[in-house]
Amino acid sequence: MMSQLNRKEVRRRIHKRIRRKVAGTAERPRLAVHYSNQHIYAQVIDDASGNTVVSASTLDKSVEKGASNVACATSVGKLLAERAKEANVSAVVFDRGGHLYHGKIKALADAAREAGLQF
Repeated sequence: MMSQLNRKEVRRRIHKRIRRKVAGTAERPRLAVHYSNQHIYAQVIDDASGNTVVSASTLDKSVEKGASNVACATSVGKLLAERAKEANVSAVVFDRGGHLYHGKIKALADAAREAGLQF
């Protein structure tokens, strides 16, 4: 059955399975990560109220420009953690968006941890 599905559908199914278990609260919002071929996006979301607390992406002026790669993911993770600290968010639950915890996703998570975000 899996061989009949394309990669996007498989990732969406995995993400739905993750979202059943992971939800953000006011005390511990959800850090959601998404990437495309050109950009990396990260948001800290309070699912209880449905608000995005802070966000960062490669579209921000303070992030080094380049492809959607590990170096850019690291700078997005650092920027997101700094903005989260300013918004009084110290702990989050990590939502990898159905992507494997590897490469860009791991780099973003490690950079956010190093910058002081707990998850």
